[in-house]
Amino acid sequence: MNTKHTIPSDEDLTAFIDGELTAEEAARIQTMVEEDESTAERLEFLARASLPFKQAFAPLLSEAPREKLETMLAAIPAQPSARPASTPAFASRRRFLGALAASLVVGIAIDRAVIGIGKGFSAKDENSEWRAVVADYISLYSAETLAGPVPGREDQAAQLASLDEKLGLSLSPEAVSLPGIDFKRALLLQYDGKALAQVAYLDPETGPMALCIVRSDAGPKAPDLESRKGMNVVYWSNATHAFMLIGHGAADRMTAIAEGVRGKVAV
Repeated sequence: MNTKHTIPSDEDLTAFIDGELTAEEAARIQTMVEEDESTAERLEFLARASLPFKQAFAPLLSEAPREKLETMLAAIPAQPSARPASTPAFASRRRFLGALAASLVVGIAIDRAVIGIGKGFSAKDENSEWRAVVADYISLYSAETLAGPVPGREDQAAQLASLDEKLGLSLSPEAVSLPGIDFKRALLLQYDGKALAQVAYLDPETGPMALCIVRSDAGPKAPDLESRKGMNVVYWSNATHAFMLIGHGAADRMTAIAEGVRGKVAV
């Protein structure tokens, strides 16, 4: 690792991707991308996702001191995602990401096909990539993030209806209800150019929980269990969509909850 530069935080890298840094700050990030492998990998990982963190954390941002939030964000460890085996090999990973960085600095749009993330969801992606991004996102949630009253049924139905057109779903409050767990909000997010539905809950026993859904043509898959970012994930798919339920509950409890909601959200 090059010790001549301060390692950029995820907030800095996201600002770099969005073109929100000064020329001097952007040049520093570009240098780090070219010289430091972990920074290059983290930039590539963050570039894959387009999730509205600001929208999701608006309630906290309006109340918490900015300095404290920046310190918390800077402390989040970088966990580079694994490269799919099918991804084309580049002559030099750092040289390629350095070129990406330089293009971002001068405002040139990089075609997703060039960096291998515009191929749509393959079976491998659905079994790894999108769940990794969601786990990173949900790991930032706390009980305070989802504090507040439970929306009434009419409000829940309106939020869920906003997901229908983009994902070809027909979700009702009853379909996504979880026993003993409070519905908090339904959001339409985006991953790699694909719509991603997230229904967020607050479990009084274990904290934040979420049901997430993307379109998928990989075919039906029976529920499976994995652990990500200290949380348990139950994931499955049908002919048209892939699903995941993620939370801090014990594996057997998460599996039971997922089994209960699985039949109700079939489309």
